[in-house]
Amino acid sequence: MDLRLNGRTALVTGAGKGIGLATVAALTDEGMRVVAAARTVTPELADLEASGAIAIPVDLAIPDGPAHLVEAALTELGELDVLVNNVGGGDGDLTGGFLSCGDEQWARVYELNLFAAVRTTRAALPSLLRRGGAVVNVSSNGARIPHAGPVPYTTAKAALTAFGKALAEEFGPQGVRVNTVSPGPARTAMWESPDGYGARLAASLGLTREQLVAALPATMGMTTGRLVEPAEVAALIAYLASPLAASTTGADHIIDGGAVKTA
Repeated sequence: MDLRLNGRTALVTGAGKGIGLATVAALTDEGMRVVAAARTVTPELADLEASGAIAIPVDLAIPDGPAHLVEAALTELGELDVLVNNVGGGDGDLTGGFLSCGDEQWARVYELNLFAAVRTTRAALPSLLRRGGAVVNVSSNGARIPHAGPVPYTTAKAALTAFGKALAEEFGPQGVRVNTVSPGPARTAMWESPDGYGARLAASLGLTREQLVAALPATMGMTTGRLVEPAEVAALIAYLASPLAASTTGADHIIDGGAVKTA
């Protein structure tokens, strides 16, 4: 299917691995010019530069990081047609429950999972308004089932989901569409890294990481019986970014193998 994205421009955050990396690959495959932002430019991201990606290292948890990133993206691309707010995480050491999380941990998680998107969107919106562009925020199904993960992380994602709906209402009449994609457990570093959240959670439960990940689909009620693949999420993001989704805005698209049972 031709998504009619050829020649358009995009900024993708959190692009060094996982869903962000897969999104950069999906958009460049459609002929887009993409600025790919990551705290660390990974070898996998560097490999995509031959396909039209421009890798920019940046820490979006720093308050002025998003503005500097958007300025650099506009210098490289001219204008922005699409913004994908994918950067997130910071939940790797949040396995001890609510009472183990102090103000510093809450602030760090919200900076990365909410305020990075707020600041990047604020900086990018003038260009998106000029282009009649689209924003896709990557949240989590944990926003719908906040007990299923660390409280700072799931509540930050719930705020991100509400942020997207509010933006869609305000800027839809001005030609900018805003949608949210909410994956369930995906085959990313969060679960597969030896020092990620999954590994720490497994250790706290007396399990190996492999045992925890193998049991995760059943534990989470994923009727597909497997983790979500990053490329599956990226394909949904690419569609929502495209003119084919011109009447889709203000929506939260769950992609979690059936884990969330409510409508």
